[in-house]
Amino acid sequence: MRDSDNGDSQRPGSQSSLKSANQHRVVRALQTSGELTQAEIARRTGLAPATVSNMVKELTAAGMVAVPGGDHPGQRGRAVRLTRKMGLAVGIDFGHRHLTVAVADMAHQVLAEERVELGAGHRAEDGVVQAGALLDAALDRLGCDRTSVLAVGMGLPAPLETDTGEVGGPSILPGWVGVDAAAIASEYLGTAVDVDNDANLGVLAEHMWGAGRGTTDLAYIKLSDGVGAGLVLDGRLYRGRGGTAGEIGHLTLDEFGQVCRCGNRGCLETLVASHVVIGLLAPSRGPDLTIADIVAMAEGGDAACIRVLADTGRHVGVAVASLCNLVNPERLVIGGELALAGELLLGPMREVVGRYAVPSAVRSLDIRVAELGPRAQVLGAVALGLRSALPA
Repeated sequence: MRDSDNGDSQRPGSQSSLKSANQHRVVRALQTSGELTQAEIARRTGLAPATVSNMVKELTAAGMVAVPGGDHPGQRGRAVRLTRKMGLAVGIDFGHRHLTVAVADMAHQVLAEERVELGAGHRAEDGVVQAGALLDAALDRLGCDRTSVLAVGMGLPAPLETDTGEVGGPSILPGWVGVDAAAIASEYLGTAVDVDNDANLGVLAEHMWGAGRGTTDLAYIKLSDGVGAGLVLDGRLYRGRGGTAGEIGHLTLDEFGQVCRCGNRGCLETLVASHVVIGLLAPSRGPDLTIADIVAMAEGGDAACIRVLADTGRHVGVAVASLCNLVNPERLVIGGELALAGELLLGPMREVVGRYAVPSAVRSLDIRVAELGPRAQVLGAVALGLRSALPA
């Protein structure tokens, strides 16, 4: 009879299974949002406030959640977050010439970050080995090891083939093209690695922590050496059938224009990539010019710099108008190096978007500069890891 009772306690619908399911819902809500009050947990999970209060008390006693600043976990107005005991998420960001690794807890708090410069054209295998070394250094600072890592997100400035997992072209990381990035990273790091392109990571980061918070339909455009867009539609990252949705840098603006690295002519990227912008001004403003220099001179009244940034904004505006006509986002966030230009870029962009987009597609469109700056991609990789770590 006792054996039968024990079996019954584990059946669906039993008290223990119901309690476990409720606990699972609370943990998942916290892992998705990072930090919530008990009232917010109740709304997100559909559980009764009293049930949430009991769950929080039990999870706190087990060391799984914490109520910062409060000795009484049953107080419903206080924020609740998961503790480091619940594991860590890792973000790895490969740029054109840099590598950054960040480690966060399940409460979305970044705990450690490491960065090194990389040689242009480095091999994928060498990059992964260096990422492992940075990860171990970050974990060592935290007094942890790789057994604490639940999930890893990794970003590359390149399209990824959904069917094969291989890095596609065109890419500013030629040493990665044709490589199954997730496979080699997972094998070396000893844990599953989820890989995406840098624009998708930018939109995930801005949606979770930055200028896209609170939106359900968000477009993020990264304007740097490469140009790409990331899309969150109906609250979810949109990759497209083949994983290449958002390649806005390869929209054709001038069919007789410069040949792009993708093989076509007159792509947006041939007009607005940061090295193109610098190249327009370097002959008259100096060979060691940077985007920051151009912005500073424009803010100081330099007519040529103002003109080039304005023209860049107009070119982007033509592509953005088409994007808005197609997906109708509620907010557009501009990131990457050229976001430093602020309204010098955004003002002309808004003018062109208003001219070429369908009025209903942009009537309430909010265009703003990204908030996370150069950290957007590594934070997006962390966000990807956090999503991968969500319980089913």
